Amino acid sequence: MTKQTEPDDQTLSLKLLVVLSKTYKSIMDKAAKDIKNYELTPSEFGILEVLYTKGKIPIQQIGEKILITSGTMTYNLDKLEKKQLVIRIPCQEDRRVVYAELTSAGKEMFDRIFPLHAGSIQQMMNGLSSSQKQEAIELLKQLGKGVL
Repeated sequence: MTKQTEPDDQTLSLKLLVVLSKTYKSIMDKAAKDIKNYELTPSEFGILEVLYTKGKIPIQQIGEKILITSGTMTYNLDKLEKKQLVIRIPCQEDRRVVYAELTSAGKEMFDRIFPLHAGSIQQMMNGLSSSQKQEAIELLKQLGKGVL
């Protein structure tokens, strides 16, 4: 009977990166597939979600919150405006600032689809108990802060 040695810290760190990456990809692929059911892209959904939760905000701040470039932001806002889900509102005090806001149709749509999407996300996370989810959140926050 051979005694197995514990992996060293570097090996564990590399394994953790692989597991995190695969888990993230699996979850995001499934979330994107769910979002596609609503005839939206993940970027469009992210924009709508920010506007739904924050209300009218400067366009630049939306991109910062969902980590998309200004070009991607403009492209997606154009598409959402064509669908009449979002409007742009120029700032009266500063011409460099443009706000985005959900239209009433955008709010109605998100009122309908967000609970469905949240339910889909909850199903994906059912492999963990509530306390395990909380522990994972805390550990991942700690890991993220350690990278900075």
